[in-house]
Amino acid sequence: MRNRILIAFSILLCILWSTSCRKDFEYAPSNGNLSFSKDTVYLDTVFASIGSSTYTLKVFNDTKDDIIIPNISLKNGPESFYRLNVDGVAGKQFNDIPIYAQDSLFILIETTISIIDGSIKELLYTDAIQFDKEPFQQSVELVTLAKDAIFLYPKDNSEIESETINLYRDEAGNPIDISGFELKDEELYFTNNKPFVIYGYAIIPDEKELIIEAGARIHFHKNSGIYVKDGAKLIVNGTLSKDSVALEGEVIFEGDRLEPEFAETPGQWGALWITAGSTNNAINHLTIKNGEIGLFVEGLSNDIESTLIIENSQIYNNTRYNLWAKNAKLEASNLVLGGAGSSSLLIENGGNYTFIHSTIANYWNSGFRYNTALEIKNDSQEIGFDLVKADFKNCIIDGKRQNEISLISDNQNSFNFNFLNCFIKYSQNDSSSPLNNLYDFTKSELYSDIILNGEVDYFLTTKNDFRIGLDSDIIDKGDLDAANYSPLDILGTQRIPAPDLGAFQAIEKE
Repeated sequence: MRNRILIAFSILLCILWSTSCRKDFEYAPSNGNLSFSKDTVYLDTVFASIGSSTYTLKVFNDTKDDIIIPNISLKNGPESFYRLNVDGVAGKQFNDIPIYAQDSLFILIETTISIIDGSIKELLYTDAIQFDKEPFQQSVELVTLAKDAIFLYPKDNSEIESETINLYRDEAGNPIDISGFELKDEELYFTNNKPFVIYGYAIIPDEKELIIEAGARIHFHKNSGIYVKDGAKLIVNGTLSKDSVALEGEVIFEGDRLEPEFAETPGQWGALWITAGSTNNAINHLTIKNGEIGLFVEGLSNDIESTLIIENSQIYNNTRYNLWAKNAKLEASNLVLGGAGSSSLLIENGGNYTFIHSTIANYWNSGFRYNTALEIKNDSQEIGFDLVKADFKNCIIDGKRQNEISLISDNQNSFNFNFLNCFIKYSQNDSSSPLNNLYDFTKSELYSDIILNGEVDYFLTTKNDFRIGLDSDIIDKGDLDAANYSPLDILGTQRIPAPDLGAFQAIEKE
């Protein structure tokens, strides 16, 4: 009996050994039996000469046989603008690719498209991944829209020198240095003919003026932005758009990734920085989004002229601040400051400010934030940084937190502020609420006709859409004299004679 068991066991081992030691598996040809996760791979829109995101195609073997694909290649051949990676191997042509029965393989797809003809603004580039050859050939189409653009970046030293700029210091006191280059005279007018793509910080030189016309699109690479030097000036001449989708009159600052997944990704670029000594800057109908700091404005205590007048503009989805102002002289009307990783509006080290019909509402949804939507502070401990005034008229101060206003005085410099006919989100019962006279809402010299808390009825805060619905508590609550300064809302709607608070007049929700 024992011998029989040993013989049977030996036979079984021989069978297993002979199976495991086969030189190779037997593969059947694919014969057009593949299936795919997509019939067409759309690589969305990219700028010419800028690499796309990586897209995935999954190839399935639904048969019960192990098969081999004799050839995988691009229809346009080696000159194709597409690049492939098949199961970890990069290239444009692959031979004898196996897929086991009921298994699959991944193909990764990228592209960088060149537009040679300068007269072409857009190019719809197509190709196909081909599997096997006729009569069994199968294919998956590839489609990408490439846009031509004007690229601005540091040239070599023979043309223009790149320079290093200290932008600011982070919370730990570490300097944030950036690389910049001065714009040439012929680069100081941005039209709407083609988008602009900026690498590094484009510096407006002393005594020069950058003018941006209505409908211009300005895109920034990582760690890039615009730097307005002492003595230089920025003029943004956006206009009211007739088409709410095309926004043909709006000027837009955003990152240089055009794929849909980057449409609401913060921190893609740096900042628009107006430095101390730059005066008479003017911005109208500008949207700034998805940066680190949307707009950084510095001023000098002895400036007689305004640092910046900003109207009908929106700044949102920036990882630090939407608007950071230091000792500036700034006037704003119909300004929307939406979600930000820190404060929507930070005012520090004195200055002179007027905000009329502005919506400051921080509904940041990309992580936790500690700071309030509005933060005004004089804590430099240096004499001379007087807050001459910070007037808010017919404004909204709001957000996710129980308290969305923070006022910090150094008790040395002047600290003058006033809220007239404003909505302010503030809970006096919150344990974190400051206990000082700056928050005494009964003081008429500081607060007049204030609405503390309530229902604002925004359209969609997660998309930074702060239009107001008809169920809002702020309807008809504006001061008429203040509204006369800005009689039309940010969308061109008449707000006289019954002004609502904030940048938008209430309308019926869509």
